[in-house]
Amino acid sequence: MTPAFRERVVDLDAVTGNVRRLRELVPTPHAMVVVKADAYGHGAVECARAALAGGADWLGVAEIAEGLALREAGITAPVLAWLHDPDEDFTRAVRAGIDLGVSSLAQLEAAAAAQDGTAPVAVQLKVETGLSRNGVAEEEWDAVFARARQLESEGTILVRGIFSHLSNASPEDDRAALAVYERALARAAVAGLRPELRHLAASAAALTLPETRFDLVRFGIAAYGLSPFGGGHGADLGLRPAMTLRGRVAAVRRVPAGKGVSYDYTYRTARETTLVLVPLGYAEGIPRHASNRAPVSIGGRTFRVSGRVAMDQFVVDVGDLDVKVGDEVVLFGDPATGVPSADDWAEAADTINWEIVTRLGGRLSRSFVGGAA
Repeated sequence: MTPAFRERVVDLDAVTGNVRRLRELVPTPHAMVVVKADAYGHGAVECARAALAGGADWLGVAEIAEGLALREAGITAPVLAWLHDPDEDFTRAVRAGIDLGVSSLAQLEAAAAAQDGTAPVAVQLKVETGLSRNGVAEEEWDAVFARARQLESEGTILVRGIFSHLSNASPEDDRAALAVYERALARAAVAGLRPELRHLAASAAALTLPETRFDLVRFGIAAYGLSPFGGGHGADLGLRPAMTLRGRVAAVRRVPAGKGVSYDYTYRTARETTLVLVPLGYAEGIPRHASNRAPVSIGGRTFRVSGRVAMDQFVVDVGDLDVKVGDEVVLFGDPATGVPSADDWAEAADTINWEIVTRLGGRLSRSFVGGAA
C-alpha cells in the first residue's frame, strides 16, 4: 500500500491482542482501558471498540467531553471520567450514563445536583494517596465519606468505586501509597460505604505489584503495545505497538562534503553524500529535541535525523543509498519488523513513549487497519 504524504497507521488488531494479553498477565475481575487524549493519539472511538473486543469491560477518559464522544459513537460500555473543570455541569454526563470521578466535596455536591430523579448518579471517589494531584485529601476523607453515604442513603448518588493513582517512582513509594489507599478504604467502610470497585493500579503497577490490583486495573500505554517501564519494549511483555508513523521522501539532493544541513548548521556532511527531505516537523508533533538523534528507517536501513527538525520537515543523510522521491520513510512502528520504535524516539528526545505518540497531530492523517477498520 502506498503511504500517504505523512500519516499514522493504527493496527486495531494489535490493540485487541494487547488487551487480551494484558488480561492474561493480570487476572482481575475487571479491566479498564484508558482512551483519554484520543487514545494517546491512536483514535479513541476505534481503539475503544478494539479494547472491548480484547476483553476490557470499562473505558477511562480524563474529561467528560471524551466520554460523550464515545457515547455519540454508539459505545455503551461503562465509562469513567475523572478530571473536571471547576464549573463543570455534570448533567450531560449523568444522562449519558458516565461515571463521575469525584475529588472533592464540591464535586460531590455538584454530582448530586445533577441527579434527574430517574436513578442515582454513579460516582467514584478519588482519594489522594501521595501523587499530590487531584483526589480527596486525607483530612477531608471523613467529611466526604459521610456526605457520600448520606446522599447514597437518600438515593441521590451511588458510590460505585473508590480509586487513586500511583507515582511509579519506586516499588517502595507505590507500597507506601497502597497503605494510604487501604487506610482510605477502611475509613470509607466505617462511614458505611461499600463500593463495588476498588482500583489503584495502572499498567506498570498492575504488572509488577499484584497487591495493587484489587477489583479493577487500568491499562493505558500498555494497551497500545508500548512499555510502561522506562527503557523497555512492549515486546518484552508480549505486546505489539499499534501505531506506525510514516511519510514519503519529498526531495533527494546529492551534496559535497562540508555541506550544512537545516537551521543553524548543527549537522555538516562528512563526505559527498545524499540528503533526503522528509515532510514531517514539529507542527506534526515531531520533537525538535530529537534533532540529530532520532532514528528513521528508509529502504530497510536505519539512519539518524540530520540537523534540526523544522516546523514542516527534517533531513536525513542516507550516504550512498539509492533513494527516490516517493520512497517510504518510517519514523517508528513495530521494532519486530526492523523499524525504530516509539521508545527509540523517546530516548532520542529525552522524554517518554506516552508523549511521543500522544503529541502527534497537525497535518498528519490517520488510517486504521485490522479490527473494525
